[in-house]
Amino acid sequence: MTQEMEIISVGNELLIGKVLNTNAEWLSKRATNLGITVKRVTVVPDDVDETALVIRETLKRKPQFVVTTGGLGPTFDDKTLEIIAKAFRCKLVVNQVAVKMVKKKYQTHASKKGRDCAKLTTPQVKMATIPENAKPIPNPVGAAPAIRIDFNGTVLIALPGVPQEMEAIFEENVAPLLKSASRGNRFYEESLYFDGIMESELAPLIDKVMQDNPGIYVKSHPRGTEKKPHMEIHFSLTSPDHETAQERIHKAVTQITDLITRLLSPSHFTKAYETN
Repeated sequence: MTQEMEIISVGNELLIGKVLNTNAEWLSKRATNLGITVKRVTVVPDDVDETALVIRETLKRKPQFVVTTGGLGPTFDDKTLEIIAKAFRCKLVVNQVAVKMVKKKYQTHASKKGRDCAKLTTPQVKMATIPENAKPIPNPVGAAPAIRIDFNGTVLIALPGVPQEMEAIFEENVAPLLKSASRGNRFYEESLYFDGIMESELAPLIDKVMQDNPGIYVKSHPRGTEKKPHMEIHFSLTSPDHETAQERIHKAVTQITDLITRLLSPSHFTKAYETN
């Protein structure tokens, strides 16, 4: 049984198209490769009431992991900590461990410029004001700590929205957690690329391969044009056994290649492989 995860991306900038949601793409790929099934990606505004409701709805589905990104910084629109506190119906408190994390960052930054940082400003303290049931997670790149809350079998982790910070915290603190939870499951994938075949011609062949190979997910991705079709066929499987997974994907790849060969003469199409 695979472990499930949901991603909640917080930020008005995502909803108005100002910023591309690369964090969700990166997290989805990393979690999948670690053997975790990502069930949903939700994009929400910097609105306390609305987004707190989304978090509560997510928790009702009882995924093993919920990861939020964005809204942990010092500005007025960084509201994720307040949102999470409202979702869990708990207080925001100045966490002294988080204060030390933030202060250490600013002291290091100030010392490089020959300045003193004896006292944190109000915006800086804001980053250390977290839900009372949360544990701060150090940020090796930036100032704002991430947080973790354990609730009824679900682990919620709030990460910063700055990609470099988000990725660094994930690799250091979240990836080991997901890898352990996946119980040895890994994601396996392989792609075939064909020229000269339309997606409508592929559809019944893909149906046949998926029927004959339970657990293998096969998806076509058109890359060309109607006049010059170029098709990617992507095969994927999550499995704890490397050898068995490779054998099963190879069987599906061989079957669809044979079916296409029967449909079209080899001189009418070309193919290439890509494996992960």
